[in-house]
Amino acid sequence: MFVIVVYDTLAERNPAVLRTCRQYLHWVQRSVFQGELSNAQHRKFVSAIKAQIDPSYDSILIYRTQGPHNIQTDLIGQALGNTDPVL
Repeated sequence: MFVIVVYDTLAERNPAVLRTCRQYLHWVQRSVFQGELSNAQHRKFVSAIKAQIDPSYDSILIYRTQGPHNIQTDLIGQALGNTDPVL
C-alpha cells in the first residue's frame, strides 16, 4: 500500500517520530513522509509510532491508498525533500 504520513507532535518528541518515519518512508516536506509499505511494515510502523507519542496531545495522520498513481499532487512554492511519489 502507498501511505502518506503527516505528524504534529510536541517538539521533544519530534526527533523520535522523525527517526521512525525515516526508517519506513521517504521524507517529502518537514513533517510529511510517503512511500510503499507492506501490511507487515504498516503494522510495525503504526506500533512504533504509537509507542512514541502522547495521543492526548500529538496528532499523526496516515493516508492509505493502493498506489501513488491514484493521488494527484499539486505543488505551490518550494519543493522540499523527495516529492516523487514513485519511489
